Amino acid sequence: MQDWAQIKYLHTSEGLSQRAIATRLGISRDTVARAIRSESPPHYQRAVGPSVFDEFEPHVRQLLTEFPTMPTSVIAERVGWVGSASWFRKKVAEFRPEYAPKDPADRLEYRPGDQMQCDLWFPPVTIALGADQFGAPPVLVMVASFSRFITAMMIPTRTTADLLAGMWALLSNQLGAVPRRLLWDNESGIGRGGHLAAGVAAFTGMAATRIVQCKPFDPESKGIVERANGYLETSFLPGRQFSSPSDFNSQLGQWLPIANTRRVRRIAAAPVELIGTDRAAMTGLPPVAPTVGFTSRSRLPRDYYLRVLGNDYSIDPTMIGRMVDVHADLDTVTARCDGLLVASHHRAWSTKQTITDPAHVDTAARLREAFSSNSFCHISGDDMVRDLGDYDAIFGVDFGTEGVA
Repeated sequence: MQDWAQIKYLHTSEGLSQRAIATRLGISRDTVARAIRSESPPHYQRAVGPSVFDEFEPHVRQLLTEFPTMPTSVIAERVGWVGSASWFRKKVAEFRPEYAPKDPADRLEYRPGDQMQCDLWFPPVTIALGADQFGAPPVLVMVASFSRFITAMMIPTRTTADLLAGMWALLSNQLGAVPRRLLWDNESGIGRGGHLAAGVAAFTGMAATRIVQCKPFDPESKGIVERANGYLETSFLPGRQFSSPSDFNSQLGQWLPIANTRRVRRIAAAPVELIGTDRAAMTGLPPVAPTVGFTSRSRLPRDYYLRVLGNDYSIDPTMIGRMVDVHADLDTVTARCDGLLVASHHRAWSTKQTITDPAHVDTAARLREAFSSNSFCHISGDDMVRDLGDYDAIFGVDFGTEGVA
């Protein structure tokens, strides 16, 4: 190719004859003549001949017609191929697209205020949860589809109670408005098969929105939040260490305002530039916040502890034997009896723990002392003798004074 370009230059630009060019370059005049007549540089092309693969091709095509996703290794076994495995893969890959089903993805357009895409991101980190336990709790990520505005926070579990509490925290604290739709995949805590989990419908009714569940194997429908997950993993996570879930959320809260100032090529703007338009088209926060979190009602046993989300929390012992209403949000666990607050604890992210309020222990000690002092037992030295009248009172026997000698 270099000789051809040089011959063309000497002949057209400098006007040298074929003899002069041949003499200067030290090549034959026939080579110079062919180069001058050629409109393009010479290139080598191997002659196409019969291939060993040709006799296998019809059978391979038949298998791909019936089974478009059949692995190449299985195809090679079925047709009896004994040659090079890499070359066979290359040949099959050339015409496999002819038989693969087509699943085109449309480029979607989003209206302001219409939609937020929701997903759980599981960061590949290990965080201290307390009580010598470690784990990687999920991060709830919600992205406004129109403005690409990212909201996110780590939550204790992926249960329905924590998902709803997390969604409300992001909508009320980070977004400040409610979109018309919340887009989810088939997350079990939200619902599956077109059926919402218990409590989800009440939440959406109070918040004046609705849940839309994507069809399985349809990642394009929520590709915005999927890309946000990847952005968090590659831009927020590297080089950071977290001492606790609250530390994770603190660092994430400081980073998100910076992330939302980045310019997004698809919308040719930064999320902070469009979030105002997005919010204006959304519904305002409801005057009464929806009830979120875990709620249960139990009778308080003698040991004055109730199990809540895998941990035992102490309750005021004066409520023993009475029905107690327990509520757990993302941060606290509270208990009430007839509207009276009888316990308040910070929620533990670890499990199988016993969380005790020292005031409850003191109250229990006073109650035991009072119970012992009011005993029916009469103590004389080391002997304990019960008054026979106690048994009469228990069994309802009243002899009066008749028949007494």
